Amino acid sequence: MEWGADFTCIAPDTPGFGQSTPLADSAASIDAFADAIVELLDSLKLDRVAAYGFHSGGIILVNAVKRHPQRFSCLAVGGYAIWTPAEMALFGDRYLPPFLPSAYGEHLVWLWNRVLEQTWFFPWFAVEPAFRLSVAHADVARVDAVVQELLDAGDAYRVGYGAVLRAPRDIPAVDAVTPPVRITAYDGDPLQEHIDRLGAMPTNWSAAKVKTAAEHIADSLEFLRRYPAPGAPELHECRDEGFTPCTVAGFSGVIHWRGTAGGALVLHRPGESVDLVDAAGGIAIDLPGHGLSSAWPAGWSPSDPGFPAFVETIAAHFGCTHIVWPTLLRGEPELLFPDLIPDRFGAYLTQAWAIVRSRKLFDPWYDASAATAQPFDPAMLAPARLALEHRALIRATGARNYHLALQQQEKTHGNS
Repeated sequence: MEWGADFTCIAPDTPGFGQSTPLADSAASIDAFADAIVELLDSLKLDRVAAYGFHSGGIILVNAVKRHPQRFSCLAVGGYAIWTPAEMALFGDRYLPPFLPSAYGEHLVWLWNRVLEQTWFFPWFAVEPAFRLSVAHADVARVDAVVQELLDAGDAYRVGYGAVLRAPRDIPAVDAVTPPVRITAYDGDPLQEHIDRLGAMPTNWSAAKVKTAAEHIADSLEFLRRYPAPGAPELHECRDEGFTPCTVAGFSGVIHWRGTAGGALVLHRPGESVDLVDAAGGIAIDLPGHGLSSAWPAGWSPSDPGFPAFVETIAAHFGCTHIVWPTLLRGEPELLFPDLIPDRFGAYLTQAWAIVRSRKLFDPWYDASAATAQPFDPAMLAPARLALEHRALIRATGARNYHLALQQQEKTHGNS
C-alpha cells in the first residue's frame, strides 16, 4: 500500500460497522463516534496521529479534531458535507430505512439495488432527472463490496449514518487553534459543490476541488506527509480474536481466529465461519476461503497433503490439544456449493439465501422431496439466524474445495 511507505496505517471499523461492536446508544450523536475514535487511540497508546477520513469518516474526524485537538497532528478529508435546510428536509426518514432480514430474502433485493443506484442518483431514493450523478456505474465488484459492508452492519448502519446526518456542520472560527486540515473533493463526488459552502475557515485549513479520485488521494497523502505524528508503539492483537499470518503447506496469507489458546481447535463446516461455531474453551478459525481469512490456495487439490498439514500447524500455533473436525455433509460438492459469483443483478444474494433456508428442511438441500425432508425447529428459520449463515456462505469462495478436502481427510484418516 502506498501510504504504508510513510505511515503505520491503522484503519478502524466505525462502531457498528465491519467487525466493530455498535455503540450502546441507538441514538448516539456524532460526539459519541468522535470520542470512540479517541478511546481507540488511548487503547493503542497513540498520543497523537495524522488522520484521513472520507465523507462520513471525515465528518467524524472533524468533530474529533474539534473535541480533542491535541490528539491530531493534521487531518485530510475527502468531501465535507454542508447540507442546506432543503436537503435535510429531503433526506428526512427516507435516507435511512430499517434494514432487517426477512424470511424469504426480500431485503437483499432492496439492498442490491439501493447500493447500485446510489451511484446513479443522490440521494439514492430521489429517482428524478435533477438528482442524477455523472459517475454512474454498474461495477459488480464495487457494488458487492458495499453490500458486504452493509450486511456486516445490519440495522446498526442507521446509528452511524444517522449521527453523521444530524451532526452540526460548524467549521471552527478563523482564529481557532486547531491542527491543520485539508479538504478536497473530486469531479463526480456529490460533495464537491459543498467546497463552496465551507465559508471562512481557520488559517491552517484549506479546501480545493480536484479532477479525479486519484488526484484527491495524492493531494491528501502529500498533505499528511507535511505533519508527521510521533512513531507508533508496537501494536498487539486482542487476546480473544485476531488475524495470524501463516505460510505453511502451500498456504500464504492470514487466518482469522477467535477464542482462547489451548483446548480444541474447532473447525466450522464448509460454507460457514467462526460466527457459527461454539468454540468455548478453545479456538475457532475461518478456514481459507471463508469468513475473514485469505483465499483458498489455487494449488491445493483434495488429495493434497497440504490441507491437513495446514490444520495441524494452526493447532500447534495456538497450543491446541486436539482438532474437532466438522460432520461431513451429504451430497454432490458441485450441487452443495454452486458458484455464488456476484452478478449484475444481485441474483447471487437471493440464491444464497434460498440455499441456507432449504438446508434447514432437506438433506441434501438441493433435493427437495419427501425422502430427504428433515425434522426441524421453526426457530432455525428465524431471519436473523439465516442472515448469519447467508453472510458466511456468500464469502465462502473455498467451500467446495474445503468439502472435498474433508472427504479426503475422512477417507484417509477419519475425522477424530
